[in-house]
Amino acid sequence: MKENWLMNWLERIKILSEGQNQVINLVLGFMVLSIALSACQKVEDPFVDRVAAPVLVLVENTSGDGGGLTGEPVVPQKVSGAVTMSVRILELNKDGLLDNKVGIDSIPVTGLALKLTLRNGTAIGDLTTNGKGRATLTKTWADLGVSTPKSGNTVLLTWAGAHKAQAFSRLSRIQGIN
Repeated sequence: MKENWLMNWLERIKILSEGQNQVINLVLGFMVLSIALSACQKVEDPFVDRVAAPVLVLVENTSGDGGGLTGEPVVPQKVSGAVTMSVRILELNKDGLLDNKVGIDSIPVTGLALKLTLRNGTAIGDLTTNGKGRATLTKTWADLGVSTPKSGNTVLLTWAGAHKAQAFSRLSRIQGIN
């Protein structure tokens, strides 16, 4: 009798384990099918499309690097005087990139129209680069929206233009100092 009971119990376990294997195989098959089908779907890129700027915009008189290494260069200006904003626009000639004797050549962009605005869209002025690729504009603090300038006041700027039918913009800041 004990042997019959043990045999029945082992038989039941065998039936249950075969059923569980079928369920596990079914679940695994469904997961593989789901992954395969979802991998075939085209998903929109969550990042903003960006195009490399056609020129290098160097913000002059910055504290630190005003070139391509700083995302938003800061120009310190005395609160007691006028505010001078200046940039240099260069086109990078990469023809000699693979020749270590030539390298990348920086060519000033002359006669390039630029628009300087506050970040809220308020126009500050229109500029044109000179023969050295420089454009400079002098304004008062009041022209920049700061009626009583104090040390630490910050004005957020955007330099914008187009070169060879490609638009570009560069962010910078003016910060008041004593």
